[in-house]
Amino acid sequence: MMDMLVRLYDLPDIEEDLRRLEREGFLIRRPGAYERHLVADWVGRNFSPKWVSEAKVAFGRQPISCYIATREKKILGFACYDVTARGFLGPMGVAEEVRRSGLGTVLLVSALKGLRELGYAYGVIGGVGPADFYARAVGAMPIEGSSPGIYMDILPEP
Repeated sequence: MMDMLVRLYDLPDIEEDLRRLEREGFLIRRPGAYERHLVADWVGRNFSPKWVSEAKVAFGRQPISCYIATREKKILGFACYDVTARGFLGPMGVAEEVRRSGLGTVLLVSALKGLRELGYAYGVIGGVGPADFYARAVGAMPIEGSSPGIYMDILPEP
């Protein structure tokens, strides 16, 4: 695992992709506080219990520091920010059936814009999995010496 750095003042324009996804029936938005259990359940079913813990933190922020993607009232992706640590993006994930649709990029940029709105000039993507995706989508760069990054003292699963 490594961390990556993103210039928040130089994010790509996603408006065309956002409009296309909306035409395809997707809705990208911040969830409401009343949806915390739904998002947490979906994250737990599709990803990791550790990510559930982090996603729940997003609902304690004002505004909620998470974006979700839905279609026909079904959650298909999420991206949280400023939860693992201040200025960090993640966790984020997209349902397997809609990967390569552009949804991940739109969620990523939406969450990074959330960091920028908080006043950050740079964001950190912690514990990166698909480094090529982040580099291509937003020009993220590896932070030398960051492995294993913030997760170095993580407790084992019970």
